[in-house]
Amino acid sequence: MLIDFNMIDELTIPGMNGGTGTMTAKMYNDDSYRIIPTIIHSGGSIGLHVQESGDDVNYIISGKGRAVCGGAEEELKPGVMHICPKGSEHSIINTGDSDLVMLTVVVKK
Repeated sequence: MLIDFNMIDELTIPGMNGGTGTMTAKMYNDDSYRIIPTIIHSGGSIGLHVQESGDDVNYIISGKGRAVCGGAEEELKPGVMHICPKGSEHSIINTGDSDLVMLTVVVKK
């Protein structure tokens, strides 16, 4: 399977899941996966929500931030991966002065 993200329109999303600021993303979605190159802009966050469709895997490409999953906090920086299992409550916050760039893959269960 080949996914050409150059052919997918970029979306600007304000206050994702009740979060702050804006994020931009290109979303691929089928019956098995949701794959999303994501940018949470400085001052932005994805609000606290329950991960319902499957495990949420976030690989950090650049920037820095903080993830909260199941009440535990994790530092996000380039080269780390945050995994939030299906059914867990989580949030991702950009804590830096620049964009937090990540690749999100949701494996639907």
